[in-house]
Amino acid sequence: MANSLIGRDMAVDLGTANTLVYVRGRGVMLDEPSVVAMHSHSRELLAVGTDAKRMIGRTPDGITAIRPLRDGVIADFDATEQMLRHFIARVHKRRYFAKPRMVICVPSGVTPVEQRAVKEAGYQAGARTVYIIEEPMAAAIGAGLPVHEATGNMVVDIGGGTTEVAVISLGGLVTTLSVRTAGDELDQAIIAFLKKEHSLLLGEGTAEEIKMTLGSAFPMAQELSAEIRGRDMITGLPRTVPVSSVEIRRAIEEQLHTIVDAVRTTLDQTPPELAGDIMDRGIVLTGGGALLRGLDERLRHETGMPVHVAKDPLSSVVLGSGKCVEEFEALQQVLVAENGRRSA
Repeated sequence: MANSLIGRDMAVDLGTANTLVYVRGRGVMLDEPSVVAMHSHSRELLAVGTDAKRMIGRTPDGITAIRPLRDGVIADFDATEQMLRHFIARVHKRRYFAKPRMVICVPSGVTPVEQRAVKEAGYQAGARTVYIIEEPMAAAIGAGLPVHEATGNMVVDIGGGTTEVAVISLGGLVTTLSVRTAGDELDQAIIAFLKKEHSLLLGEGTAEEIKMTLGSAFPMAQELSAEIRGRDMITGLPRTVPVSSVEIRRAIEEQLHTIVDAVRTTLDQTPPELAGDIMDRGIVLTGGGALLRGLDERLRHETGMPVHVAKDPLSSVVLGSGKCVEEFEALQQVLVAENGRRSA
């Protein structure tokens, strides 16, 4: 019997851009874009994850491809719940695993109402109990920081919808700041820039690709350039323009400034003892945004602190939550506790 229970508990990093699912004893079993495609009228599910992401910006009239999470919180409850249910069913092929304990990550700035929506989605998707863990805490555990010790650990988690900055000590968040400027905002800034400077219309997918190939936060020794395809706003026809990494850096400057500012503000509010620890240990970057070229350099330059990128920044949050599932008793104190169904 004990054997059949082992694979049951799971941790979910319900992200704006990607959802990752970790199953106890088996590791990360799923990593898919948080996108759902459904019929506009009947709201019948057509595709979820990678298949649905391919449809963004390419759907006919009767079909919509949506991202049910915006800025790290649930924007479309129904779609989120369906997506979650679909992902859980994909991970748990056998039905008698039906009622797992679930740890779900939320941004540190979410309101109690938003938090309840996440829990509710977990219960609707078939969880027995839902525990909440705050993203920066999960990211710190996943990045291997000693969160339970009496030393200051600073983590900057840049996801799709939010950037979470937190200082952690003794298993708790000492100072946190959550700003809704992250990967998605960078994409939007690139779209706006090309529209203004080159009269070129781009889709979200192309903007994300440009960010990954040309994006940078700090001047590079070897600047890059590429040909970018979009639709000409004047003629309405497809057109190609050459764009350099210098231009893209200029395009996302304001958003980068907001992220750097959040780090500065958090350092400013950190108790002096912990600030001293951070000076020694440095700031750890996690999340997809940590992969932006030169972001560590930029933060080092602007804060004077050592900055390290986590080993696997895209999975830090889910691995941290997964650790809570594996060592549930030891790590239970970092979870936002509330047993069973909510009382309301």
